[in-house]
This record gives sequence, structure tokens and C-alpha cells, in this order.
Amino acid sequence: MNAIDKPLLEISAGSLSSALAAQDGGADRVELCDNLAEGGTTPSYGALAVARDRLRIPLYVLIRPRGGDFLFDAAERAAMLADIEACVRLGCDGVVIGALDADGEVDAAVCREQIAAAGALGVTFHRAFDAARDQGRALEAAVALGCERILTSGGAADAYTGAARIASLVEQAAGRIALMAGAGVTVDNIAELARRTGVRELHASAKGPRRSAMRYRNEALAGLSPDWSESDAQRVRALAAALRG
Repeated sequence: MNAIDKPLLEISAGSLSSALAAQDGGADRVELCDNLAEGGTTPSYGALAVARDRLRIPLYVLIRPRGGDFLFDAAERAAMLADIEACVRLGCDGVVIGALDADGEVDAAVCREQIAAAGALGVTFHRAFDAARDQGRALEAAVALGCERILTSGGAADAYTGAARIASLVEQAAGRIALMAGAGVTVDNIAELARRTGVRELHASAKGPRRSAMRYRNEALAGLSPDWSESDAQRVRALAAALRG
């Protein structure tokens, strides 16, 4: 397999530590975000700045001001533009964007504004694509916008369930835009998912549990558990090995 054919592993890193673990584990690219439990939001400026300083692999940044839908008001659009401008100043490699109108169509005007702000940075269209009314039309809209790739589960709860749909989108794209399969990608399904869909880019979080070092723990604080989860270098390494055979 030559370098062009090599499948690419992107890690959705929900923290600075996760981004560094992704690099240590052999990921090809990081998508830095926050609040993965809500589908991801834009990370803090501090996390972004330190990640840019310490990562040697490409760094893309999720531009999304909140969880929920992908219909954004004027204040949210202004915040997203400011976040994109910060990514440009810090020398990030790309941004991950997406917006829909109230009828579930790609909001090309909002996306064009964000792409213009990104300048020379790469652009991924995120899983707003999966929430679109018609993914075939959404794909053509992303191509027209000049996006590099689309992150998708094929509109299903996970990419393995949506594999047949992703394969049809790859066929429709015909090399004009890359499709990246994401959602529910694990070491047990990543190779088969790549085979069934024909995608050359896979997206996973490779999360594992982290136990807090706190000796004092107030167990009465519902919703404030001291433990958390983050990307784990060993899990990333196992994903990469499974993908690349």
C-alpha cells in the first residue's frame, strides 16, 4: 500500500490531554473540541493555543457554539466567526463547520461566510450533514462550498449501521469530496467499516475512563463526578493498527 492509499485516522479529542494522547497513539489528525457528550462544541482558546504549540500532526478545530441543532442566530454566527479568526491567528490547519436552515437544508450563506473567514485553512463539513433533510443535496452543497470532506454516520445512529448509505455517498461524491466515517467507530469494526464503505478516512474518539486522583470525594454531588473519560493513547494505537492492518 502506498502513501496515497494509506487510510487516515482522525481522533475527535474532547480535551487537550486527549489531543496529546491522539498524537502519542499514532493518529494522523486531531479534531479538537469540547463537550463530546453534546456532540462537540468549540474548545477554549487556552486549550487550542497549547494544542497548537504541542501537536506535530494536523489540528482541525470544531466550530460550534453549543449543543442542539445547527440553526444559528446572529450572535452565534458572530461568535463562530471570532473562533475561526482565532484558529487562523494560531496557525491551525483547518476548521470543522456546518449550518442548516430551518427546513434542514445546508445554509450555504452562513457556511460561505465561515469559509471566507478561514482563508487558507482546510474545511471539514461536520455532522450537521447527518441532520440534513436530504443528504444527496447536502453533499452537492458541500462540494459547491469547496469543503475538503464530510464527516458522516450515513444519517444513522452510528457509522457501522449507516455503512451502506455512506458507500452510496462515496459513489455520488466520485472523488470530488472525501467522506469520513464517524460515530461508534471501534477497534472491532474500523477495518470492516472502511471495507464496506470505501472511505479512506475514519473518525473516532478512542475514549477510556479516567479515575480522579482526588482522595476526598463528595459522592452527594450529582452531575459533578470527579472521574471523566478522554482519548487514550493505547486505544488510539489499537485503532490505527486495526485500520492499517
